[in-house]
Amino acid sequence: MQRQPIIETKKLSKDFGALRAVNEVDLTVDPGQIHSIIGPNGAGKTTLFNLLTGFLSPSRGRVFFNGLEITNLPPFAISKLGIGRSFQITSIFPDLTVLENIRIAIQSRTKASFHFLISLQKLRVLEEKAEQILQKIGLEDKKEMLSRNLSHGEKRILDIGIGLATEPCLLLLDEPASGLTREEISMVIKLVKEVSDHVTIILIEHNIDVVLSISDKITVLHQGSVIAEGHPELIQKDEKVQEAYLGGY
Repeated sequence: MQRQPIIETKKLSKDFGALRAVNEVDLTVDPGQIHSIIGPNGAGKTTLFNLLTGFLSPSRGRVFFNGLEITNLPPFAISKLGIGRSFQITSIFPDLTVLENIRIAIQSRTKASFHFLISLQKLRVLEEKAEQILQKIGLEDKKEMLSRNLSHGEKRILDIGIGLATEPCLLLLDEPASGLTREEISMVIKLVKEVSDHVTIILIEHNIDVVLSISDKITVLHQGSVIAEGHPELIQKDEKVQEAYLGGY
């Protein structure tokens, strides 16, 4: 029996004036996979992420999450359904500690999310959950550090942790390895693989070595359209992909 896709788009398009950034994209993401979206700059990758997460409304087409249409839902409603996201530019609060960043993300999922005065007991529960996430992402020893003082790679990892703190079943990661050292990239790859054991991942990433090493499936965009899709081995051999993307790296 075929499983229901966790995300599915039908003829999804987005126009900015005369420019079509996303062109009739039919995307199917199966649960439990790491599904990467690749393509050259301007291919429409981040625009597609913004359509999936409600930051943009499509010009045409539809988006479904676990069979439920979410096409015109706002970002907060989509997030509450179980879709988390990291951004190209990290979304951390630089003047809060590492622990506080995670705790606030957890608190956003509770009835106390907008309460500035909560009991010490509830605060302790939130901090315990935050410490569990920090242990999972390897930043527990930095929990009292101001986030602004983390390395670039650690900020990327914290951003993933903030996404995990919202307890998603689907996590969208926008270039998590961007600007990282080789050692930091290894840390991110390890974390993404561990997270994928219980969370479906959709990944935008320019580092093709990262994509090929961790992806179950790859969708290639070029000028807003899907030009290829399949397992990493097939994508590597695809002539259209080599011409549009891989050949430039």
